[in-house]
Amino acid sequence: MNQMIVEQLFSTEEHMEELSELLIQVVDDGASIGFLPPLQLPEAMNYWEDVLSPDVILFVAKRNNRIVGSVQLHLCEKPNGVHRAEIAKLMTHPHYRRNGIGRSLMEKVEKRAIKEGKSLLVLDTREGDPSNLLYTSLGFIQAGRIPNYAQSETGELQATNIYYKVL
Repeated sequence: MNQMIVEQLFSTEEHMEELSELLIQVVDDGASIGFLPPLQLPEAMNYWEDVLSPDVILFVAKRNNRIVGSVQLHLCEKPNGVHRAEIAKLMTHPHYRRNGIGRSLMEKVEKRAIKEGKSLLVLDTREGDPSNLLYTSLGFIQAGRIPNYAQSETGELQATNIYYKVL
């Protein structure tokens, strides 16, 4: 059976290899999520070792018990921002794209944000990426564009779009 489940991870330790492989695959495929290709295994593992904290909730999508996607919900703990959260690092393994994984992860993270009492979600994504279409289809509104935000592997400076959704 080719069933997909989305679940929260409370520890990255037992999933370190799969999470690192996911990160390497999406970065090497061109995703703009803070890293440049080629991403090496030690750097990927180092990232996952430090990702979880009390204000970061990690969800993974599994197909056939294998991690094929992930997303993070960063809860704002500042006194003036306890009502909001940021969605970060939505990833779908390149071999599993266009199968609803990103949408399922986003729906799960939004439900969790509501459960946490959040009324505003924010995120950013590189201008022109397919994720822009996903976010707008889920009701996110583009608040603006920042030019020259992230550098590509070729040194080109690329714009990012900022989105929000009132829950």
